[in-house]
Amino acid sequence: MITTKYHTYKQYVLVPVLAMLGLLVFCEYLIYYVVLFQCKWPVLDPNKIDRSISPPTVNERPVRAMFLADTHLLGSRKGHWFDKLRREWQMYRTFQTVMKIHKPDVVFVLGDVFDEGQWCSSAEFDYYVRRFHSLFSVPKNSHLYVIAGNHDIGFHHVITPYLNERFVKGMKSPNLRRISIRGNHFVLLNSMALEGDGCFLCRPTEVALNKIAKHLRCSKGVGSDCSESNAIKTYSRPILLQHYPMYRESDEMCNEWNPAPDDIKDIKFRERWECLSKEASEQLLDILSPRLVIDGHTHHGCKRIHRDNILEVTVPSFSWRNKANPSFLLGAFTPNNYALSICYMPVESTVIRIYVFGVICILLYLVYKIRRQRYSRHHFPKLH
Repeated sequence: MITTKYHTYKQYVLVPVLAMLGLLVFCEYLIYYVVLFQCKWPVLDPNKIDRSISPPTVNERPVRAMFLADTHLLGSRKGHWFDKLRREWQMYRTFQTVMKIHKPDVVFVLGDVFDEGQWCSSAEFDYYVRRFHSLFSVPKNSHLYVIAGNHDIGFHHVITPYLNERFVKGMKSPNLRRISIRGNHFVLLNSMALEGDGCFLCRPTEVALNKIAKHLRCSKGVGSDCSESNAIKTYSRPILLQHYPMYRESDEMCNEWNPAPDDIKDIKFRERWECLSKEASEQLLDILSPRLVIDGHTHHGCKRIHRDNILEVTVPSFSWRNKANPSFLLGAFTPNNYALSICYMPVESTVIRIYVFGVICILLYLVYKIRRQRYSRHHFPKLH
């Protein structure tokens, strides 16, 4: 009798529960490894080497960098608790899986880290910062840098010294800085500081930008007044990182790297809202002469070429809340070469289909077991 009850319990409770647990583990943990194992670091093409730049030191490996944008961690005003829990778990699992599998040297977050940064109280902002570092923690041999976005401190016309300073201190993210790694120079820039109106944010950023450009010229052996100590020992053209895209009329010309849906591609961009102004974009290209520009803000991907063969890549949103198929960028850099690849995260609709298929299979298993037991009792009553 006890054996029969245990057999019944095993059939109707234990097996379905274990199957549900297995389904949960696969959809919420293992699928990230399955998908992200398919993502590979890009390989440098020898044909694209910039011969005007000195080659890297022998056996010095390329810098491996990860770029993501628009995480939009939800706040108390707009964020439903379940939506917040779901989106943050998805981003956490993706990011930590990338850290374990691909082990980037450096991670750059290209703005709009928070969804309600400009409205939240100081207490909620501190909570925001703690959540961010919990979700996007990196191992000791990696480094993480953050750029401000309009959702973090507001668009230019609403930014106050308090909002700007709060983000700068809380995220250790100055309005402009240069990060040099093995001869590669990453210039991280606050897009809202490029209004050109001499405001408390814009004027100091413009001065600092010209100083970085001067140091780059001096390291190249060009220009005058280079007698002061120059921190840049090895010249290479910089990589410009910012939140806003460079000036473009719309996403209509974007047809690769996870672009916007066709029904919104032709919506016109407003300068200083959806992209930098044309004047600011030209100014950046003139001052820095970057070899590459990487940005975010639009939530959709784009790849385009500017004058002097300068590539710009807009990185899609890292959150399923903003993009049905979110993605991020991997890059390999030497002073005279670079290569990029886009990596896709698990598609939420696929995860939902797996859940539905799994639950249906479990229910069919239960129906089969119940019908089989009833048939057995009806035709073989003495066995029971």
